[in-house]
Amino acid sequence: MTAFIVIGVIGVLLLLLFTFIDDHLGGVFDALGGGDWFSGASLAGFLGALGFGGAIMLSLTGSTTLATLVGAAAGLLLGALVAWVLYKLKRTQDQGAPSAEGLLGVEGTVVNAIPVDGFGEVKLLHSGHLTKVNARASMALPVGQPVEVTDVISPTAVRVAPLYR
Repeated sequence: MTAFIVIGVIGVLLLLLFTFIDDHLGGVFDALGGGDWFSGASLAGFLGALGFGGAIMLSLTGSTTLATLVGAAAGLLLGALVAWVLYKLKRTQDQGAPSAEGLLGVEGTVVNAIPVDGFGEVKLLHSGHLTKVNARASMALPVGQPVEVTDVISPTAVRVAPLYR
């Protein structure tokens, strides 16, 4: 049982280590061929689940073989889960902020009235981000009017058309 607990404690210590200095050690796992899937956190999760899962199973059954199998299965599941979550988080960060070009066709609402020959403001929900931009229209549009972006004038200004529902 002591061996399983030591393995679990090593997993927890590795998790703490990689939490604070992962930026400096990230290249080590890339060199081992893991790419985005194999990381220090997934290794720590595997070892922690292997150790503590094995210790629990050993105390319940008294069988070292069963404890090793259950600990390894728990370790693989937790390691894979951690790797998948970190992979998804990294891909989310890689997408970056939404761009102005992606605003075409996005629906929104006028928050500052748009005069005939001037700018007002519209609120848009774009790629999960609430964005407020300057807007022009071919006609005056009141506050609360639903609109659709028809053209991007600049990174901070768009042309909109009213939506009638």
